[in-house]
Amino acid sequence: MTATSGLGTTQLASPDLLRSVFRRHAAGVAVITARGETGPVGFTATSLTSVSAEPPMLSFGIGAGASSWPAISTTEHVGVHILGEHQQSLAATFARSGADRFGPPTAWREGPEGVPVLDDVLAWMVCRIVGRVPAGDHRIVLAEVLLGDPTGPGRPLVYHQGRFNGLRD
Repeated sequence: MTATSGLGTTQLASPDLLRSVFRRHAAGVAVITARGETGPVGFTATSLTSVSAEPPMLSFGIGAGASSWPAISTTEHVGVHILGEHQQSLAATFARSGADRFGPPTAWREGPEGVPVLDDVLAWMVCRIVGRVPAGDHRIVLAEVLLGDPTGPGRPLVYHQGRFNGLRD
């Protein structure tokens, strides 16, 4: 394979290159929650991935310096919530550092295994963490799905070009 002039402006690998490329990658938006020692914790994730159907398993990434990491690093269970396009402000709240993520107007309840379950989402699952894998400045969390509800109404929220968006037909 030879290089062609159609490759555009090639850059060496860097954090900026990775961020620039992934701004062009549309991703579904999820919120991961857990019970922490001083109350519920949670964060917005666009790295949610289905890993295995048998057993049902998923993964997500979290920064090792994130405020939710201490709870996620020790908890046995997490909540995984798929957000709808009507939940842009909720996604922004859980993405903002220092925000009161579980205060009003966030609607939630304690779910199975003590996991915070958000109201009005497209779907939610409670999962048991089965592994935490170091990956640079992040950790990849592997979790087995225990139960959930896929029946929330609406359309998914998508993250693209640094913004939360709804799908267009």
